[in-house]
This record gives sequence, structure tokens and C-alpha cells, in this order.
Amino acid sequence: MKPLALALLLILPFGPAQAEDSPSLMEEGAKLFFQGLLDQMDPALDDLRGLADQIEPTLQDFADKMGPAFIRLMAAVDDIANYDMPEFLPNGDIIIRRSPDAPPFTPPAQTPEITDL
Repeated sequence: MKPLALALLLILPFGPAQAEDSPSLMEEGAKLFFQGLLDQMDPALDDLRGLADQIEPTLQDFADKMGPAFIRLMAAVDDIANYDMPEFLPNGDIIIRRSPDAPPFTPPAQTPEITDL
């Protein structure tokens, strides 16, 4: 029994030190899993980058045209929560009514002047 205990005492110090130097099977498996996941996602990310490149000019044009109008609208509206959902009329007009329970409206002293429309 004593020789077995002595052998274990001599072997134990070397076991954990060696395990700390090399990654465990779980760590290695996780690395391989995530590397495979990234490899599978690469084509989808490339497609997404291509789509972003295609729609960027359209979004920029929309922002250039609608940005000034949106700024004027937000300057004239005190709090968007004070308004009902937009109502779309058959002729294409859109009406945004103030909620009946909203506090009284005080118009802004000055609306920003934007002439780029």
C-alpha cells in the first residue's frame, strides 16, 4: 500500500501542470465550433455588405430630400406622444391629429427656415 501511495504522490504534481499548459478538450471543441460557425457566416456577411453598398445611395438620397422636412416637422411638434396615429385618406393625404387628452398646444416662437426642398 505504501509503494502505491508513494507513486501517486510522485505523479500528482506533474498531472495538473501539464493540463494547464495545453487546452482542454472542451476548450478545443468550443474553439472548433465557433471557428466553424464563423466560416459558415462569412458568405452571409459578405452578401449583407453587398446589399448595404447597393442601398446606400438610395438611403442617402432619401435623407437629403426628407431630412430638412423632418427637421421642420419635429420643430413644429411639441411631443410626438401628444398625437394620434396617422390617418391615410383615399386621396393620398395623411392627417396626424392631436390627441384629445393632450395638453394645450403652444406653437414654437420660430420654425427653422430650410429652403433646400
